[in-house]
Amino acid sequence: MQFAQRLNPFLRRIPVWPIYALAFVPPVWLLWQAANGSLGVDPVKALEHRMGELALQLIVAVLAITPLRRYAGLSLLRFRRALGVVSFAYVVLHFLCWLVLDMGLLIQQAAGDVLKRPYITLGAVALLLMVPLALTSNDWSVRRLGAARWSRLHRLTYPAAILAALHYLWLVKAWPVEPIAYLGAILALLALRKLPRAPAARAAAQLSTTGPR
Repeated sequence: MQFAQRLNPFLRRIPVWPIYALAFVPPVWLLWQAANGSLGVDPVKALEHRMGELALQLIVAVLAITPLRRYAGLSLLRFRRALGVVSFAYVVLHFLCWLVLDMGLLIQQAAGDVLKRPYITLGAVALLLMVPLALTSNDWSVRRLGAARWSRLHRLTYPAAILAALHYLWLVKAWPVEPIAYLGAILALLALRKLPRAPAARAAAQLSTTGPR
């Protein structure tokens, strides 16, 4: 807790905009690798899967922010919106890799796969759930909807995260460690929201929200 109290003033001084700037690096790097033959025999699939993994990693990071504040007193809330927006952008890029590069913009065939293949269905539903979250990730939407309604809407993050992890797990058609680890991490982070906090953790979390944003 003392470490978090010392670290939080430093975190408040870090601007948010570098998250958006750095978000361009992984897609550009992956496209460069694909163009230079560094992504293996099937660069389209590698690009598609890597964008999906990056999106899932950021979703886990977003879900970890509240437990870190609750139980460790570490305040990363000011970065949550940017991480959420970037995760949505990566989900869209993952989808476009599939639709444009993999399916060749064959819309009817792609729609058929969404209906026939359960893992694609789960991914499509997760994407749809994230659309209103991305559209309302701004101060205007908070004022327009009101804090309570905006907060309820953004609970769609929880089913979207679970569906995204299940999409990945079902996609690999096996039981490897990585997809199970993502699903386990998401379920654990959601479960932590239901656990009571110790008084010391509660006091530290309250302290972490004071000061300039």
